[in-house]
Amino acid sequence: MTTQTKSTRRWWALAAIAAAQFMVIMDTSIIGIALPRMQGELGFTPESLTWVFNAYVIAFGGLLLLGGRLSDLLGARRVFGAGWVVLAIGSVLAGAAGSVGIELAGRAIQGAGAALIAPSALTLLMMLFGGSPGELTKALAVYGAAAPAGGTAGVFLGGVITEYLSWPWVFYINVPIAVLALIAVPLLMPAAPARKGSIDIAGSITVTAGLAAAVYAIVQAPEVGWASGQTLGVLAVAAALLAGFVVLQSRRAEPLMRLSIFRAPNLAAANFAQFALAAAWVPMWFFLNLYLQQVLGYSAFPSGAALLPMTTLIMLGMVVLAPKAMQRFGAKPMIVTGLLVLGLGLGVMSLVRPTGNFWVDVLPASLVAAGGMSLAFIPSLGTAISAARPEEGGLASGIVNVSYQVGSALGLAAMTALAAAFGAGELGDVTALTDGYSAAFLGAGVLALTGAGIAAATLRTPTGEHN
Repeated sequence: MTTQTKSTRRWWALAAIAAAQFMVIMDTSIIGIALPRMQGELGFTPESLTWVFNAYVIAFGGLLLLGGRLSDLLGARRVFGAGWVVLAIGSVLAGAAGSVGIELAGRAIQGAGAALIAPSALTLLMMLFGGSPGELTKALAVYGAAAPAGGTAGVFLGGVITEYLSWPWVFYINVPIAVLALIAVPLLMPAAPARKGSIDIAGSITVTAGLAAAVYAIVQAPEVGWASGQTLGVLAVAAALLAGFVVLQSRRAEPLMRLSIFRAPNLAAANFAQFALAAAWVPMWFFLNLYLQQVLGYSAFPSGAALLPMTTLIMLGMVVLAPKAMQRFGAKPMIVTGLLVLGLGLGVMSLVRPTGNFWVDVLPASLVAAGGMSLAFIPSLGTAISAARPEEGGLASGIVNVSYQVGSALGLAAMTALAAAFGAGELGDVTALTDGYSAAFLGAGVLALTGAGIAAATLRTPTGEHN
């Protein structure tokens, strides 16, 4: 095989990896428009409906460390392919569900498949481009830009499919894509030999259960009370499970997550930056869509179109601007500045009005927030992955994906609780809804600004990098 052919195959492989990132993010947003019909047909209560989202995100976030470990032991290509098989199975089950329980089980299986795909995809990316810092930055930019593209495409496709086909097809659409991915894997992806080692199943169960308990407590708190026995009890269980996970990892010879990995310079700080980005960005995306539909009265298509400007800005910022800015300024200034700009955009967005309009209340603030996201995402992602040893690429990829998914789950749960406390539960009352959404935007902005402060205090500037 010629050098040119190998190079061409690498970039086709990157396209497949970016498509995988596109899909796992799309699966979080494609259900949004379909939720009301799912609620009516399957019998979801308003309170339980959020678990169609949370079941996916919790399984995704909770099993990512296992996915990273399996990627290191079994080889990223094998785990990547297995993830598509699991995702397809979960998609068929979710689409064919006739009850709440089956639907949530299907969504959880989808999340488990995504937990195999995401860390192995990043590991494959590092295998393909890790030898060239310049190419790696470009590859990470393409990978990162696939996430907002998937989020926007999910809104559009969810609306089209729900209106012209039926809601089960928001899940069935994954099946032919999974088949294409499985055909592409042996043709494009580099192989890696399996390594000997054990798999920490107990650790996987403990961290997933702990995350699920924490999110459940936060989601239910507005209804049962923050100081209620249920909320405090479930939070205590979550804390105990997560503490037990840490204890298990410290005592096992081959843990799911080697705790000493966090001694690597900047790994913990960069992962916290990813956590803060997700905790601020995902609630903004969620509540902006609700504001457009429930307050401004947009239907599915105009609502999706309203998100296109900031999506386009993010994609251009990540692919075109971020690599050049990284070379000139280095990672730390971009991460801190990006989080600050994201927080500023969310602060402006919190000024939304019940009688507002897209051009004044949505577009300017969303573009500012998108600019902040495009500045911070690639530098924090690249720093988190490159901080680990090469043989722990799967673990590092799993950790950074966990940071982002846990941030999105807990951030959305917390901002949902905040929005409900300020009136977002009063359907039909646009003033109360706007007050709730405004509080969520402001709360997300505070999270972004807090992340900026912590990043400024904890990130180190490597020797030779621009200040």
